[in-house]
Amino acid sequence: MDRDVVIGIDPHKTSWYAAVVDSRHQLLGELRVQASRDGYRELRRLARRWPGIRWAIEGSNGLGRPLTQRLIDDGIIVVDVPSKLSSRVRQLATGHGRKTDQVDARSVAVAALTGADRQHRQDDQADTLRLLSEHRDELVRRRTQIINRLHVLLSHLLDGGAPGSLTADRAAALLGRIRRAQGARATRRVLAVDLVAEIRHLDRKIATAEQRVSDALSDSEPTLLQLPGVGPILAARIIGRVGSLDRFPSANHFASYCGTAPIEVSSGDVTRHRLSRAGDRQLNHAVHLIALSQVRCHPPARTYYQRRRAAGKGHREAMRCLKRRLAAVIYRHLTADQRGPTPTAG
Repeated sequence: MDRDVVIGIDPHKTSWYAAVVDSRHQLLGELRVQASRDGYRELRRLARRWPGIRWAIEGSNGLGRPLTQRLIDDGIIVVDVPSKLSSRVRQLATGHGRKTDQVDARSVAVAALTGADRQHRQDDQADTLRLLSEHRDELVRRRTQIINRLHVLLSHLLDGGAPGSLTADRAAALLGRIRRAQGARATRRVLAVDLVAEIRHLDRKIATAEQRVSDALSDSEPTLLQLPGVGPILAARIIGRVGSLDRFPSANHFASYCGTAPIEVSSGDVTRHRLSRAGDRQLNHAVHLIALSQVRCHPPARTYYQRRRAAGKGHREAMRCLKRRLAAVIYRHLTADQRGPTPTAG
């Protein structure tokens, strides 16, 4: 075969759109199929027309996961194309951000042809931790929403409202003081009681979810837990979102993926760096939480932070420096867990 051919897939919940593109970025074929076993067979028949064809899927750990799993089970290598990368290819090719399934699938294929090979790697432990940590985070978000609704109701029922740190027990005690309520006030009290019951229910589910995370981590005992500021929840989030380290050639690549590598915006004789908005934002948030914890409770990190401040950097700049340093430490721990000896806790 004298030219490289890629089949790019734009996955959806109920359908898959495929575009076949060659090394000259010419469209050779396209097809929409249902996200089902029959649709998978249709895609395989389309791909057989080009021996040696490569498969590229946008978000192979997201909506593209079912198709990715089928291909891997059949021994087919899959290239993972991040949605941000295919979006940039689309904007460069079309000059605008408008989306269609055909354009999206073609952009996925072109990104696989021109970008670095990000072969999808299966990691059952990482997938398990990602599912468990995301489930726990969703429960926490729902609890926060209910707490906010309860605050609104209590602000109409109590003089001065409720305290900022509100628990189910504290809310129940406050509602117990309201004995005589009529009309809309009585309705608000009934609704508030229902919300307290929902909070208690979510508290139990969150506790169960956190126990499942701890049990899943105990099977592997990651050295990441040795890092000050890292508990089971943050460790599960980091391991789950990072997956296999094979796609990160160095700690610098990992820092870029975390969004902790600052971007240079120098002009003339002035050298400056700004915050990077790229990378995995949830992973960046996890690193930020570790940095906040270490500045408060870990002397070496606090000393480093204070040294950056003494050098003339503001709080945010000093925190960015610490986060960049933490990204390298986290990379060493993950590398030790997957490849080599145990590092020291940084």
